[in-house]
Amino acid sequence: MTKKPLDDATKKRLRAGRMLLAGKRPAEVALAVGVARQTVYTWKGLLDEGGIDALRAVPGRGRPARLEPEQLAGLRKALLQNPTEHGFGTELWTLKRVGALIKRMYGVEFGQTQVWRILGTLGFSVQKPERRAIERDEEAVRQWKQRTWPALKKKPGAKAD
Repeated sequence: MTKKPLDDATKKRLRAGRMLLAGKRPAEVALAVGVARQTVYTWKGLLDEGGIDALRAVPGRGRPARLEPEQLAGLRKALLQNPTEHGFGTELWTLKRVGALIKRMYGVEFGQTQVWRILGTLGFSVQKPERRAIERDEEAVRQWKQRTWPALKKKPGAKAD
């Protein structure tokens, strides 16, 4: 039987448990491991009831994930494709579009804040598109600035009567 590695939270609980067993006060333990004092009292209750193994077996908190790791991997693969390949009109992913894609692929609906968190978990970050048109002709813009624009500008010192 292989032992599964301990996560950081479990390591922190076990360290706190050992400190409590060594006679440290909960306030000292809280300061040493970087948690609230009330958290240490909760852990102390578990320790008193079930020993150090009770701290090892604390279940995860929070709501269970609505997307499995395989689904997240599939979503990541889909997001690396162009949005137009998924039926969207432009080549830009938005939170709304990602939410719609998740619903279409897995039938799960998320709010935009949760979609944002999912994207962060997948390693994506905010990307702003360039404000220039793809079709922009840099040479034409340079010539317009050199020739046309100066002719259009008002001449300094010219007064309208």
